[in-house]
Amino acid sequence: MPHYYIMPLAQDMPAAVAPEMPSEADIEACTWLTEAELSFYSDEYTRTGFQGGLQWYRMRMNGSLAHDLALFSGRTIDRPALFLSGDRDWGAYQILGGLKRMRTTVFSAMGEPHFVAGAGHWVQQEQPEATASAVVTFLRAASSASN
Repeated sequence: MPHYYIMPLAQDMPAAVAPEMPSEADIEACTWLTEAELSFYSDEYTRTGFQGGLQWYRMRMNGSLAHDLALFSGRTIDRPALFLSGDRDWGAYQILGGLKRMRTTVFSAMGEPHFVAGAGHWVQQEQPEATASAVVTFLRAASSASN
């Protein structure tokens, strides 16, 4: 797990994240997030705040959804499902055994997870063609299976 989530005891945040920072050359070579796009995101966060982006974490951690989620205990989602992530996004491994449990106890028709090479957390922005291709392939297979 990256040190910006579990920081080494002897480091502060800047020291912990420094090894994860892209080089100037990496930043210059970035084509998936232009300055105009970054400006749009920055303007929206300035305008609306960051609360919306944090709500999932807040709800997950405070237990307020536990009662509602218990209604679905023991049930499965019985539709084709695709898990798609960047191979550089550690989020798929955030909960030990979570992906396997999702495939075996939550969904009854979920195949192997698909990891897009070279993409991180923003897979659809970082690798739009590969993401779209994976989704189209999944939809075609699901459509064929239902016919």
